[in-house]
Amino acid sequence: MTVQIYNTLTRRVEPLETLEPGILRMYVCGVTVYDNAHIGHAMSAIVFDVIRRYLEWRGYRVIHIVNFTDVDDKIIARANEQGRNPQELAEHYTQEFLQQLQALNVLPATAYPRATQTMPEIIQFIERLVEQHSAYVAEGDVYFRVQSFAKYGKLSGRSVADMLSGTRFEIDPRKESPADFALWKAAKPGEPSWSSPWGEGRPGWHIECSAMNLKHLGEQIDLHGGGNDLVFPHHENEIAQSESLTCKDFARYWLHNGMLQLVNEQTGLIEKMSKSLGNLVTIEDFLAQYDADVFRLIVLNSHYRSPLTYNATIATDNARKRERLLGALQPASGIVTTGDSVSALETAVKHTRQRFIAAMNEDFNTSNALATLFGLARVINIARDTGVGGEPFIAAQDTLRELAEVLGLQLQQTTIHNLAAKPFIDLLVETRVALRQAKQFALADMLRERLSKLDITIEDTPQGTRWRYS
Repeated sequence: MTVQIYNTLTRRVEPLETLEPGILRMYVCGVTVYDNAHIGHAMSAIVFDVIRRYLEWRGYRVIHIVNFTDVDDKIIARANEQGRNPQELAEHYTQEFLQQLQALNVLPATAYPRATQTMPEIIQFIERLVEQHSAYVAEGDVYFRVQSFAKYGKLSGRSVADMLSGTRFEIDPRKESPADFALWKAAKPGEPSWSSPWGEGRPGWHIECSAMNLKHLGEQIDLHGGGNDLVFPHHENEIAQSESLTCKDFARYWLHNGMLQLVNEQTGLIEKMSKSLGNLVTIEDFLAQYDADVFRLIVLNSHYRSPLTYNATIATDNARKRERLLGALQPASGIVTTGDSVSALETAVKHTRQRFIAAMNEDFNTSNALATLFGLARVINIARDTGVGGEPFIAAQDTLRELAEVLGLQLQQTTIHNLAAKPFIDLLVETRVALRQAKQFALADMLRERLSKLDITIEDTPQGTRWRYS
C-alpha cells in the first residue's frame, strides 16, 4: 500500500514517490532560539518525528535535517535585555531544546545546522543570486528581486499583485519593489556581524534554510515541513530563491502542521498562548507534571494539519488513556493457548496491523492509527480475563508495543510521575515557600532535601518557586 500525502503545493493528496528509491530527504524548519521552548514547538517536532518513524518502519532511509535560527532580531534583543552575548544565549536555548526533545522521545535529526555555522554557504548562495540578477545590492543590504521569479506565490496562492495591494510594507526607498525581501542585512552598531562582499552584516531569515537545504540535502528534496504559519512568506521565499538559483523544483511535497491553541478551562474559548497573558506552557512545565507519552497522545489524537487544542483537562484525559494502554501490557493471568479466545486475539492482531498501516498511509492519520491500538488493548484485556496466556498473549502485546513505538510512545511504567502525587507535592512546595517567608530556613531546607530524595527538584526563580521531576 502506497503512502498518500496532502501536498500544500498542489492542494491535493498525492502518492509518495521519492527522488531516489528508498531514500527520503526531509527538511523541517526549526525554532528561533531566544527563549524557553513551549508545547507548540513540541507539537511540530512530534508531528514530523512520527512521520519519520513511520516511513523508516516502512523501509525508507530518512535523511532528516532540522535547523536552528541562531541569529535574529529577537535573539539580539533578548541578549541585550539580559546583557549576554547573542550567540551564547542562542546556544544555551538550543541545547536546552535538544535535551527536551530527547525527553519527549523525539529521534535526533540527521543534522541540526545553525545559521551561524552556515555563513560561507549563505554568502555564496547570495553571491550567485546577485550574479544572475535575481538579487541586487542596496547600501550594504541585499534584496531578492521578487519580480524576477515568475512562479512567485505558487505555494501560498498569492500573486505579487495581490500581495502588493493587500499587505502593508514598510516603505524603503532603496528597494525596487515593496515585495522584495532581504537576503543580507548591513550591520548595525552592537549587533553580531560577518564579513561579506557587501560589507559587514548578517543574513535575512529566509536565506538560511535554502542554504542549509543545498548544503545538507542537495538541489532538490523530497519533503519540506513546518508550521502552517510559515507558508507565507517564509516557505514562499525559500522556493523563490532556491528555484531561481538551481532552475529546478525545490521540494516535491510540502507538509504543514496546524497550530496549537489553548482552551480556557472556564469559558471554553480559544486563547493565544503568550508569556504576557501568563498562560505560556513551556515544555519544561509540561514534563514536570506529565509523562512525555501524555503530550504525544494529545498530538496523535488530532490530525497533524488540524489545530491542536490543549488545556489541563485534555492533558489529564490523555494521562488516563496512557494508563489504558499500559494496562494492556500487564502480564497474563492464565495459560490458555488454544480455543476461541486465542483465535479472536490472533485475528485482532492481524487486523490491527492492517488497519494501522491503512490509517498511516492516509496522510499520516494518527488519530485512526491510535484508535487501532486502543482496540487491540481492549481485546488483550478481554483475553487476559478469559485466561489466555503464553505465546499468543505475548505476541499480541509485542504487536501493541511495536506499533506504539512507531508512533513514538514509550509506554513505560513510572512510579513517581503520576497525577495523584501532584496535589501533595504542590502543597509541600507551597509550605516550603511559606516557611522561607517566615524565615524558617532549616525547616524549608529539610523539605527540599526530603523532596530531592524522591527525585523532585525545586527551583527558586525570579518568577517564583517551581518543581519538576529529576
